[in-house]
Amino acid sequence: MLPLVVFLLCTAVSASAKGGASGPRLNNNQLYKFSYTTEVLVDKARGSRDTGHRISSDVDAFLVWRDPSNKDDQLIQLTISNVRLEPVSHRSAKKSVLHGSTVESVMGESKLAALTKPFMLHLRNGKAKAFYSYWAEPVTIKNLKRGLASLLQLQLSTGKVIENDVSGRCTVEYKAAQGQVTRTKNLETCKTAETGFTTHSQVLGVNRKSSSVTVFTLEDGFIRSAAAEEIHFLGVNVRRAVAARVVSRQTLTLTGTGAGPLEAAGKDAAGVVKSIDDKLAAVGIVAEKFTAQCKGCPSLFEHWQTEQKQLEPASLSKSMAPRSFLALIQSIRKASKDEILKVLTSASKTSLPQVVDAVTSSQTAASLDAMLQFLNFTDSKGLVLQERFLYACGFASHPNERMLQALLEISKGKIGSPDIKESVVIIMGALVHKLCKKGECNLPTVVQVKRLILDGPDSTQVASEVQMYLLALKNSLLPEAIPIFTKYAESEVGAYCTIALTSLQRYDFELMTDEVKQTVNRVYHQNRRIYEKNVRAAAADVILSSNPSYTEVRNLLLSIGNLPHEMNKYMLSKIQDILRFQMPASKIIRQAMKDMNSHNYNRFAKVGSSSSYSGFMAQSADVTSTYSLDILYSGSGILRRSNMNIYGASKGAMLHGLQVAIEAQGLESLIAATPDEGEEDLESFAGMSALLFDVQLRPVTFFKGYSDLMSKMFSMTGDPMNVVKGLILLTDHSEVIQLQSGLKASAEFQGGLAIDISGGMEISLWYRESKTSVNNRGALVVTGNVTVDMDFMRAGVEVSFETEVALDFMTTVQFSEYPFLVCMQMDKTTFPYSEHLTRYESLSSGKNVMTRKTKKELLPGSEFPLHQENSNMCKKIFDSSW
Repeated sequence: MLPLVVFLLCTAVSASAKGGASGPRLNNNQLYKFSYTTEVLVDKARGSRDTGHRISSDVDAFLVWRDPSNKDDQLIQLTISNVRLEPVSHRSAKKSVLHGSTVESVMGESKLAALTKPFMLHLRNGKAKAFYSYWAEPVTIKNLKRGLASLLQLQLSTGKVIENDVSGRCTVEYKAAQGQVTRTKNLETCKTAETGFTTHSQVLGVNRKSSSVTVFTLEDGFIRSAAAEEIHFLGVNVRRAVAARVVSRQTLTLTGTGAGPLEAAGKDAAGVVKSIDDKLAAVGIVAEKFTAQCKGCPSLFEHWQTEQKQLEPASLSKSMAPRSFLALIQSIRKASKDEILKVLTSASKTSLPQVVDAVTSSQTAASLDAMLQFLNFTDSKGLVLQERFLYACGFASHPNERMLQALLEISKGKIGSPDIKESVVIIMGALVHKLCKKGECNLPTVVQVKRLILDGPDSTQVASEVQMYLLALKNSLLPEAIPIFTKYAESEVGAYCTIALTSLQRYDFELMTDEVKQTVNRVYHQNRRIYEKNVRAAAADVILSSNPSYTEVRNLLLSIGNLPHEMNKYMLSKIQDILRFQMPASKIIRQAMKDMNSHNYNRFAKVGSSSSYSGFMAQSADVTSTYSLDILYSGSGILRRSNMNIYGASKGAMLHGLQVAIEAQGLESLIAATPDEGEEDLESFAGMSALLFDVQLRPVTFFKGYSDLMSKMFSMTGDPMNVVKGLILLTDHSEVIQLQSGLKASAEFQGGLAIDISGGMEISLWYRESKTSVNNRGALVVTGNVTVDMDFMRAGVEVSFETEVALDFMTTVQFSEYPFLVCMQMDKTTFPYSEHLTRYESLSSGKNVMTRKTKKELLPGSEFPLHQENSNMCKKIFDSSW
């Protein structure tokens, strides 16, 4: 067998040697003359006018050395000459940054001289084995030469290979036809030293599509022409109008041949190169990292002085606030720890919380060090700044292990405020989720924090600490936490049950095991103990959102009519909302309703004021936004639970943008009413819990205990209490796109939100009326900036949009008579919307050209529709008030 294998291998090698060339071959003693152009343009996705430049030149190539035993092992010398610069599209002299300039004045004498110095490419079987140039040359010049050299890499047979070129190590597919070869590079596979980052949320993220195709025409086994086109499209998922593209083209055309130098003698390519010019070195074909130096850019402190007025509290509802916030983040990312501390210590008391938002959101090592040095967590008076820092960590777009380690160390140290202690642990849960989503669940600090929060609920008897750990686990979304939530769903403490059940609802229904489902059903049907209404309502939400079985749905329907008065109406409204809004459970509910025992007038004619309603806030090709309002009252007419949710969906991904839940209990004594079953001994309490962009925040308490209730009853002004206020970095995408031409494009997409969420509850015993309100104010700015910087010449485009929105949700209850009247209102004010496009070009000399376009419109406000029964009640309330 062994002799046969050896014979077959020898035959294969012999056949290969006798066959055609595996790559392009140069003839001995012949000079090849080419014309070469490389151009790059940047603009908005559907731009009618392109920004960018074209470099044209002549190129001479000849064979320096060939391995006598392999005709496809060649050393080639290339020389660029007669360099020209011009804009990619025709424009007037006033709008052309190159008008009146020469190549030498733009590039500089030294860079032009370096570009025209000869360099060498070692090709073996059509693949680049080595690239020889001068170490001392500017990086941009070496990269341009690498771009030309990479264009000569070619295989003449069809197949898929992995190649090294200026773009990195990439998978490339060749398709050979008569006299033509097409090379398609899979840019997603390219591995380079430069890495960027992006937002973990797909809904808030950036979509990138790239392609690279080179078409070679051949003549006598050599390149007659090569035309390469590479396109990169980048756009934010929530608004595809905010998008930019980069197009890079290369063209190499053979213009003639002539007599060339004699072939050099030598054993190998490296020895031949050294004998010709010992200053030439193998510098690698993959592009080198290039960082453009910003000339004349202001320091961080100077930038802060120009932006600080826009970051005062009075400006937070305006789009100028998030725009300044994003600009400040870019400056902070380039700054040192000392520069950042200088801004923190000089900021006014009113603007300092916004500076903390910006510094923390920058997510650099220097910014984190500055914040940890600036904040004193042992000081209870610093609660506002400490919590703003923690929330910004929770909303971090690309957190790392060091940020989690910092919070872990803070939690182990002395903390002046118990509220901050809670927030630290809760936010650690959010960071664990984001790091696990990045595939970093096994990092040492992540493992340590996972163990801390998983063991936490059973490690203490203090109610506030148990809730703290449960909320941290709710943020973490760890599959290992499901058994813990299942256990606490049947707790004797209503608050534990509610947190556990709302946490289970956040998991994919595929993780809902039979054990989990049985537990949740036991809670709803009170098989083991009596539960509060809001706990049973939360259990129903879990059942209906977890791919319920026919039996589960039928049992839910059969329970309607045997529940407390208002819960009957709530469950009926929930079922009808699922059917109307075509939610996943609607199909199985329709099947169960065919049974007249579960679907009959006795059950489906229940009256009350509790309700559940879902609707669309916005629908577009980019994103679909929905809202839901769940209101559950006690039998005495006092609010038990109000839950408002806003979701965003894009390309199959879902984002829980906002949840504001108001809970109240133990208030029946105020109106001499009888509490519902299971709620007789509840302590008077009212509070609010917010979940923002998938991150659960620390709950806020309005009052707790009868004495606290009475003191605040008489001091109530009706003014809402702040739940969360600040600046949030929503979209954060940064990458360097290495183009095949050797040039690089940097892409930065950021989205900033200035938000102010507040809520309040007011009870008037005189008028026997209660009011709850949730007020949402926000200003959103999303910008995308794509720049091609060649050191001596720069071109780019910025696309952006901005808007300011106010959304108010109010509930008015009149319990002066029975049945009591309830009116819910959800209003969106008229809001401005604008899109901006800026094109810019500049030279190292300081000359620049910039053009701007803006499109503005005013979008009408609206009152979001709820069920007709609510409209009828609102009419009665306001007519009687009038």
